[in-house]
Amino acid sequence: MTAPLSFTHRFEPAQRENIPPLLLLHGTGGNEDDLLPLGRMVAPDAALLSPRGKVLESGMLRFFRRVSAGVFDEDDVRRNADDLADFVEQACKAYDLVPPIALGYSNGANVAAAVLLLRPSALAGAVLLRATLPLSQPPRPELDGKSVLILSGATDALISRDGAKQLAATLTEAGANVTHRTLPVGHELSQADVSLARKWLDEQSVGARP
Repeated sequence: MTAPLSFTHRFEPAQRENIPPLLLLHGTGGNEDDLLPLGRMVAPDAALLSPRGKVLESGMLRFFRRVSAGVFDEDDVRRNADDLADFVEQACKAYDLVPPIALGYSNGANVAAAVLLLRPSALAGAVLLRATLPLSQPPRPELDGKSVLILSGATDALISRDGAKQLAATLTEAGANVTHRTLPVGHELSQADVSLARKWLDEQSVGARP
């Protein structure tokens, strides 16, 4: 189902109540269909909102531009994070959702981190898979009450350990409850990512129930 909102997207409604919806954010070269299977594996009953990145790089979709590998166009990061936050707020009204938990991979995880830092009210929390700090001089938002899971790869050739650690530290300093795990993998996703994300999301769902 597609509503006339600002991003091409997929939406799948929740299968039961009192489960936080998921905002699925694909990596470079993905699209709005890419993370739907992962979303169903980690949160079988949650509503899924999956937008398509608007930025093209060598024919591949992304959520913001980069200057070179590992070097981001930070003005574009800010513009596109703001645009994505607007979409999330519009979609929540259109589909009658509470603010979602972002589940992002690679470029999608980085734009989710940017939204947390720049427009924190748009998200309830985040699962960030292979993420780094997307801004060299991040703002200091108020993230008290938000939980974030960061899953990094020990042999990831695309995301530095320092970048992931800086992201975790920045979110923690802003008041978020951050869990950062480094797995014995590279940039690719693994069964451990699925298992840890599902366990963490189950804990968030329990906390969200009245």
